[in-house]
Amino acid sequence: MAAVVRASGAYGGIVYALPPGEDAMWQVLVMGVPQEMAAPWRRVGLKDPMPVADAVRERRLVWAGGREEMARQYPRVALVLPYEFGLAAAPLASGPVVRGGLILLWAGDHPARLTRGEQDAVRAGCGRLFDSLERALERGEPLPPDRPRTLPPPAPRPPSHADAAALSAFVDRLPGGSCALGLDGRLVLVTPGAAELLGVDRSLLVGALPWEALPWMDVPHVEDRYRAALVSRRPQAFTVLRPPDTWLTFELYPDATGLSVRILPGSQDTDAFPARSVAASGPSRATVLYHLMHLASTLTEAVSVPDVVEQTADQLMPALGAQGMVVMVPEDGHLKIVGQRGYRPELLEHFDGMPLSSAVPGADVMATGVPGFWPTYGELREAYPAMPHEDGMAAWAVLPLIASGRPIGSLLLSYRRPHVFPPGERAALTSLAGLVGQALDRARLYDAKHHLAHRLQSALLPHTLPRVSGLDVAACYLPAARGLGIGGDFYDVIRLDEHTAAVAIGDVQGHNVDAAALMGQVRTAVHAHATVGAPPGDVLARTNRLLTDLDPGLFTSCAYVHLDLASHRACVALAGHPPPLLRHLDGRVEPLPVPPGLLLGIEPDTVYPSLEFPLPPGSVLALYTDGLVEAPGVDLDDAIAALAGLLEHGDPGDLDAMADTVVRHAPAPGDDIALLLVAPRGAAGHSRDRSIVFRDKKDERRSARTGSGGEDAR
Repeated sequence: MAAVVRASGAYGGIVYALPPGEDAMWQVLVMGVPQEMAAPWRRVGLKDPMPVADAVRERRLVWAGGREEMARQYPRVALVLPYEFGLAAAPLASGPVVRGGLILLWAGDHPARLTRGEQDAVRAGCGRLFDSLERALERGEPLPPDRPRTLPPPAPRPPSHADAAALSAFVDRLPGGSCALGLDGRLVLVTPGAAELLGVDRSLLVGALPWEALPWMDVPHVEDRYRAALVSRRPQAFTVLRPPDTWLTFELYPDATGLSVRILPGSQDTDAFPARSVAASGPSRATVLYHLMHLASTLTEAVSVPDVVEQTADQLMPALGAQGMVVMVPEDGHLKIVGQRGYRPELLEHFDGMPLSSAVPGADVMATGVPGFWPTYGELREAYPAMPHEDGMAAWAVLPLIASGRPIGSLLLSYRRPHVFPPGERAALTSLAGLVGQALDRARLYDAKHHLAHRLQSALLPHTLPRVSGLDVAACYLPAARGLGIGGDFYDVIRLDEHTAAVAIGDVQGHNVDAAALMGQVRTAVHAHATVGAPPGDVLARTNRLLTDLDPGLFTSCAYVHLDLASHRACVALAGHPPPLLRHLDGRVEPLPVPPGLLLGIEPDTVYPSLEFPLPPGSVLALYTDGLVEAPGVDLDDAIAALAGLLEHGDPGDLDAMADTVVRHAPAPGDDIALLLVAPRGAAGHSRDRSIVFRDKKDERRSARTGSGGEDAR
């Protein structure tokens, strides 16, 4: 490791081992940085969005030079290490055998690309490291070890007695104070002048971490500047208040062995190292980290694309001081605006639907994956001379939304006044956009599945119920709140002839596309067997044989009722389904004592007994699925009795109102809910479909009615 670091000109790095047969690599050696700084990546999965994982998985040399490139390619790394440094990752492999990976780190002043000599040194070093890991396996050494080894920095040349005296005199003559820190951040040397400025005895400082020995230094930007100096290997500076009113300026000078620090009296307005310090205009590191954590936590709860846009605007715009935001995605070769904040909708209509080949920042950033920053309108006009200035803004940042290594959209942030984008802010913006991109990709997938679920549900359930003379019907349906909003419950009304009809209701196990597809097959089978005049028991028996032949791996409950509207009698058979409830003319409600039958799809030769009962005008038959009565901690008999009470107090002349009351008092839909109310009439009636098709995440019910003429108002 020391040899490859020297040959390549890097200052340190990490060696990973891939244990045989595993899908994750483990650190075995760290050089040039403290282990605490490398700890977040002690274990790296081969599918993780990390440079070393990409290098090993794709068998190639990966290079990220600088903060912006790191933020664009690997936002997770850039958010933890938002500093200027170069990183190369390479596989430790030979032929088809992979033993691990290598990361090398360069100072922040490294050119944007690796030289040919550096690349050759990295490849040669990888070969030697591969051989070392092979020999370790042959010796039976554990890979990975319990804890990665830290390779110590090169020891400095010990000074002669005369040199030491001259150095001591030199340091004493400097104004202020001086101290030295090792790579682990602990103080190894403190001059008397430094101890006086810090207000602490030297014996209490040597061997301690500054922010532990000096509580007033335990602020985020102190450790942040220390980490920046270690990672970038470039001078850093900061000013901090020593209570009660003493301001001190610290200048950090890093090398391969540690940091030299000068301490000088300062003031709150001290601008130390203005050309080199990261301190510049824009959001502070602490502010960005706070909003980053808040944004990351809220985006995990964002389900749909509007959710992602809303959460991003709520968190990013106040943190960054932006006044406008637009989220764009590609769709069929055109630019589609999926959300915005701070703009008039009519202003964006000109850009919505624009071809992706158009010369506009949103399309260009989406195509290249490279962010664009325009601090003034003059700079934007220079890049896009044909683009009109219509939004009244004075500065813009357009960021690529990256997911799975590819741009899936772009995010525009705009400012009413000219806005300088220093390197630190550019890297932070690019990293934050990476989080938004991943959330947006998940949300678009969810929206696509949700849309498919709605279309499938709409196609499988009846759009309208047939008009049946002498019969009034109300039907309601609510899918489960979880999953895709698609369920396996179904209902149907079948007109057989002028005086007979059938009604069916069922529940397929599951809440996914497979359940919905099987629901369509069951409903079709029941309908087909009913129309040939089969009695209820035979309808269920024939449907059951079909399902056992198909062997879908799912079971289905079903209730089927044959209605003789001339004699006002009915016959019902059940397949593992809750008993129908009958509301008598006197208002009394009771479950029908139907002999139970097995669920459909279990035994091919199951017999389904039936029950015949009177159904005079003025009575109401209620068919329902178990989602209407089952709830955690509630006895099923008690729940059915409560449902009977709701039916008892309802108006049999208004089935719509009765259905609304029942559904309104239903438990939260952890399962699908279907309800079918049937009421024979003395005179010709009509069927009304009160299908409550979906309940969304805000528990809003969307209903669709079918009037007496049977037109589908949906």
